[in-house]
Amino acid sequence: VQLQASGGGLVQPGGSLRLSCAVSGLSLDYHALGWFRQAPGKEREGVGCMSSGAGSTDYAAAVKGRFTISRDYAKNTVYLQMNALKPGDTALYYCKIATMDGHDYWGQGTLVTVSS
Repeated sequence: VQLQASGGGLVQPGGSLRLSCAVSGLSLDYHALGWFRQAPGKEREGVGCMSSGAGSTDYAAAVKGRFTISRDYAKNTVYLQMNALKPGDTALYYCKIATMDGHDYWGQGTLVTVSS
């Protein structure tokens, strides 16, 4: 199983980015998905998650209303749409899949820098 994250970069405050997480080796159909981030000098924190099946979502308070998780079964890819970005969103962003049998798989991280 491999998760390949991409889409990070430098963006000005108020801008948008869409992160992608391409998954190979298993299908998205039956597993929970999540995005996490780790800012310099801070611990990794959850950004948001999507359940398997119906795909209900939940987000951290800091990003609720600005970030959206989605998935594309045909491409077996998970997305994180980030709008109204703030300097405090600067971090290394990771995707994760939690399988039904208890395994966690992580992507390698993609860097998002919000700065003017």
